[in-house]
Amino acid sequence: MKANPKHIHLIGICGTAMASLAGMLKQRGFRVTGSDAAAYPPMSTFLESLSIPLAQPFAEANLTPRPDLVVVGNAISRGNVELEQVLDERIPFCSLPQILHDEFLVGKEVLVVAGTHGKTTTTSMLAWIFQVADLRPSFLIGGIAENFGSSFGLSDGRYFVLEGDEYDTAFFDKGPKFLHYFPDAVILTSVEFDHADIYKDLDAVETAFKRLINLIPRRGRVIAFDTGESIDRCLERARCPVERYGSSDRATWRITNLKLDADRTSWTVLCEGRPWGEFEFPLAGEYNVWNATAAAALAAGYGISKQEIAAAP
Repeated sequence: MKANPKHIHLIGICGTAMASLAGMLKQRGFRVTGSDAAAYPPMSTFLESLSIPLAQPFAEANLTPRPDLVVVGNAISRGNVELEQVLDERIPFCSLPQILHDEFLVGKEVLVVAGTHGKTTTTSMLAWIFQVADLRPSFLIGGIAENFGSSFGLSDGRYFVLEGDEYDTAFFDKGPKFLHYFPDAVILTSVEFDHADIYKDLDAVETAFKRLINLIPRRGRVIAFDTGESIDRCLERARCPVERYGSSDRATWRITNLKLDADRTSWTVLCEGRPWGEFEFPLAGEYNVWNATAAAALAAGYGISKQEIAAAP
């Protein structure tokens, strides 16, 4: 613990991502407090387990003593009594993605899983593969990862695996969260119309993902699903290697011999048309096979063997 730890207060702390951030900040040595309209399990018990004080409902008194920094959740808008107090008193504030980048992502190899569907599952699978390969990844996932028993983990390894959310950042920053993460590599699972409250049409959604792809350095890579005109259009801006995964002939990582049994799912992966690996797990559904193959493809690009990948169910 730092001798005089910086006090960070989170407005809207009971969101999954905000509660995870609170845990990360606490682990990093900050003094962390938070507030929300009302708290219920599992987030209330999660924060309690971390000994993070939770005030409810929102109130100006929750900002006494004055914090050094306030993180404003993206569900918080003007009119919130704490936000109005922050602005009136000019207490320094930021968004979740901003502090995540500044405190945790700088100096890491950042691997982002993005897409309108399948992010949480794929992020969990990717982080677990890196863990099984003894690469000690840090991670942030939009849900509790069963293998880890947590939605976040901090480690001294080189890699940070995180779910890239296309939803907006904060009341003062209406761009998507994932543009703050400056990824070194991206898995792109899907691009479809979603979040009608912030995106007016599919073209607006595509623009957000195009901007994400445009951030990847030339030395990085994209692993993208092999089907969908929207994905094709988003990849036009890529200046790094692009590999596709799926069941079509154009897929770099092609899924074949898919067998969906009652108690297990198995499949074969071809790489550049040649047999590469045999996989199986107890999860059902073709979507999970796509997600697992995407995670395997990116892991292979970072030198993880197919034997290690197969050992991470």
